Amino acid sequence: MPRRRIGFWYRFAAVLCKPPLVVLIKRDWRGMENIPTEGGFITAVNHNSHVDPFAYAHYQYNTGRVPRFLAKAGLFKKGFVGAAMRGTGQIPVYRESTDALSAFRAAIDAVERGECVAFYPEGTLTRDPDGWPMTGKTGAARVALQTKCPVIPVAQWGANELLPPYAKKPNLLPRKTHHVLAGPPVDLSRFYDKEMSPDLLKEATEVIMAAITAQLEQIRGERAPEKAYDPREVRIAQRRRAAAKEKAQAQQEEGQGA
Repeated sequence: MPRRRIGFWYRFAAVLCKPPLVVLIKRDWRGMENIPTEGGFITAVNHNSHVDPFAYAHYQYNTGRVPRFLAKAGLFKKGFVGAAMRGTGQIPVYRESTDALSAFRAAIDAVERGECVAFYPEGTLTRDPDGWPMTGKTGAARVALQTKCPVIPVAQWGANELLPPYAKKPNLLPRKTHHVLAGPPVDLSRFYDKEMSPDLLKEATEVIMAAITAQLEQIRGERAPEKAYDPREVRIAQRRRAAAKEKAQAQQEEGQGA
């Protein structure tokens, strides 16, 4: 696969990060043939460890198409970190924007320049108790439908065994294996040239998340839950339970007062 110009900062980051990753993690990397050799595209990746952005970046770096991750715009203004973010071509997300699509304008520009833009559609570490992908946010779908670029679903597993979600200490031994499987492009053509309504974006996002989950099922050799974990639904249910509990307590206190 031909290697594109990577640049000083990305090579410098690789010099710093690759040696410890090689020592700490074994690799089972598959599906590199599905990474486009030319043109802009999106990779949509599941997120289950604070380590996996580095482990996944290692995989993507070795394909010759380095990923441009989305990050909070404020990080690009802070000293060495900001210089590294800018130098490696990472993409600022302007969350203060009131226009949902313009918040991803830099990602759209990067795809149109022929870059690989890496999305974590879940937006945060999965909260699914068994590590399966959660419901996704619509950013990747917005950029994909705006640019009509390929969307490559990528599943990973193993970094979460080295450092489980929200854990503070890694499990170094025995040495863990980082499994990555990139699938063929997700077919989103039926959504093209239509109004980007919330329902359409939600449906396109569900298609992307289903493709990621299918790749992870292959890695893990087991079936995912039929319904993806939805943090919003969980929060609503928690609030309802709390409100019901408060109401019951109030009624109990009222009865005792009588």
